[in-house]
Amino acid sequence: MSINIVTLVGRVGGDPDIKYFESGSVKCRLTLAVKRRSRNSDEPDWFTLELWDKTAEVAGNYVRKGSLIGIKGSLKFDTWSDRQTGANRSTPIIRVDQLELLGSKRDGEGGGDMSSEHF
Repeated sequence: MSINIVTLVGRVGGDPDIKYFESGSVKCRLTLAVKRRSRNSDEPDWFTLELWDKTAEVAGNYVRKGSLIGIKGSLKFDTWSDRQTGANRSTPIIRVDQLELLGSKRDGEGGGDMSSEHF
């Protein structure tokens, strides 16, 4: 048996980076700052998120820098070969399956409650 589930709640570090493909697919990349439950560090952990299709479109329309979101997804590693050294490199990415818009619109723009919107 194997399990690869990541659940995070945090604040978005920047506006969404959306890409549209000729195939009709949509990809969104975000960074997420998550505070650690530790008294020793005030610095958050930063995660790179990758969202696809409808979830990516929702993020592009409703998520902005500073938005409080919850996500559920899986951990994957993007790998590539460094152009200068030829060394193999990798970086962890969270592939988001579920996105929750937490807090209220006042955290972003406008008024009204968006607590626990699920996409």
